[in-house]
This record gives sequence, C-alpha cells and structure tokens, in this order.
Amino acid sequence: MPALQTSTQAVDNIFLFIVAISVALLAGIVITMLWFVVRYSRTRNTEPEDIEGNLLLEIVWVVIPLIIVMAMFFYGWQGFRFLRTVPPNALPVKAFGQMWQWSFQYEDGRTENILTVPQGRPVKLTITSRDVVHSLFIPAFRVKEDAVPGMQTHLWFLPDTVGEYDLFCSEYCGTGHSSMITKVKVIPASDFDKWYAEGSAERKGEAKEGGRELLEKKGCLLCHTTDGTKKIGPTFRGLFGSRVTVVTAGKEHDIIADEEYLHRSVMDPQADIVKGYPPVMPPQKDNVSPKELEEIIEYIKGLK
Repeated sequence: MPALQTSTQAVDNIFLFIVAISVALLAGIVITMLWFVVRYSRTRNTEPEDIEGNLLLEIVWVVIPLIIVMAMFFYGWQGFRFLRTVPPNALPVKAFGQMWQWSFQYEDGRTENILTVPQGRPVKLTITSRDVVHSLFIPAFRVKEDAVPGMQTHLWFLPDTVGEYDLFCSEYCGTGHSSMITKVKVIPASDFDKWYAEGSAERKGEAKEGGRELLEKKGCLLCHTTDGTKKIGPTFRGLFGSRVTVVTAGKEHDIIADEEYLHRSVMDPQADIVKGYPPVMPPQKDNVSPKELEEIIEYIKGLK
C-alpha cells in the first residue's frame, strides 16, 4: 500500500470489496433459488425421484467459499496492518477521555478541547481515559479506538482535506455520553505552524486564563453549574464558605467548603463525597495544574 494512503481509502476499499462479494453471492443465491423453484416445481415433476450426490458440486461449494473468505481475510489483514503502522513523520498528540469530554495535549504541553491538525501530515493519537472506558471515533477518517483507564492505545489518520469533522465517543459511558462530542479541525500546514507557534509563545509567557474559561476548558461545567441548578455534581454558586454534608470513609458529617476542601475535592474527589451525588468524578491532578486550580477556586469564591 502507498505510504500516504489515507485511512479513509484503506477502510473504504476493504468495505467495497466485501460489499461487492456479498452482492455477487446474493445475486447468485437468488438466481439459483428461482431456477430450482421453476426447474423442480410439482407441475414439471409429478413423480418424486431421488437425486444422488455430486462430488464435483460439493468440492466447488467448499473450495469457492474458502477462496472468497481467505481473500477477504487477506485484504482485511493488509488494511489492519496499514492502520496500525504509524508513519515516522506523524504529529504526536495525546488524547484524554473523561466524563464527558475529550482533551488533546500537544508536544509543547498545550491542551485543547478541539483537535487542530495540519493538512497533509499524518497525526498519531495516543489515547487513554481518566475515568471509565470511552471510545474515540472520527467517522470522516474511518478510525476508532478505545480509551481505557491505566492503559495507552493509539490510532493514526491522514487529514487530507481542510475542514471540520465530528469526533465522538462511541462507547456508552454514562448519562452525559451523548454530549461527548468535539471537532477535528484540519487547517493548511502553514496556518497550523503559525497557530502552534503562537500557542507555544503564550505558554512561555504564562498567559493567564480566567476561572470561567478554565471550568469550560477542563470539562467541569459538564457536571456542575454556576447558576445554582443541580446537575450530576453540586453547583458552584454559593458553594464557597457554605456547610456541605459529605460522606468520608463511610461516615456522614458536615464540612465547611473552604479553599482546602475545594482543593481536595478537585485533586482527590473520592475523599469527601457530597451526600446525594454519585461518586463518579475522577482525580484531576493530570488535568488541572496548581495555577489553574488557584484560578478556578478564586472564580468559585466569587459565585455568591
């Protein structure tokens, strides 16, 4: 297979090959069935008679299906090897799944919720999960791979056309599964180099994001709100300084939601489970830096 064949071409060719064989078999079976219906109808054969076996026919209907199945296997195996062999010049990006969003980390450390990639350059995604099993699926590029907690999987694809493409989770992962969708944004290589350089410069300058932006970027607002309404997790409005009933080591007690509590709730959310809410939040130590956590806590303080 050519080195820069796209995953779309590889999968589509195999799919069309199998469909063509299936259509040919369907046509052959239907035609044979109709021929048997006419040839051996009761009007043509008023007296029943025995039909002896035919060795040649038996060999044919064993050998031909075997050849077809082996051809499908061989073609499929070639496609599988192609999809699992990452080109040496692929852009490495780490993909993290968590309830219920995707985040992507580039080599310079920047993290984005939309996967931005250059046109014409292969992209390798190293995939893992921060909580439960997810499955990263990009239909436009015919690639899908599970995101498993404590394990790294990978896939690669060649974005050959500029545009935006949907990226889904295709493994049911809880009540917010249907909202776990983002975009793959393919831009010209020159634009990507500029975008990447600007992001690296911002990181060196330690550009500061607001607490609200961080809550959105880190996926916090998928489970929490800032307006007082309840979702999967408690609201942030009025949380700071309030008395919260939690379950710690199986024992229920009240606690004041101060800075220490908020810090612990983010970094070790299973330590104190808020009464009435499911213990589904994973630790965020790999998702939120200490400086980002400070910004988030300062923002929550102001939500009176």
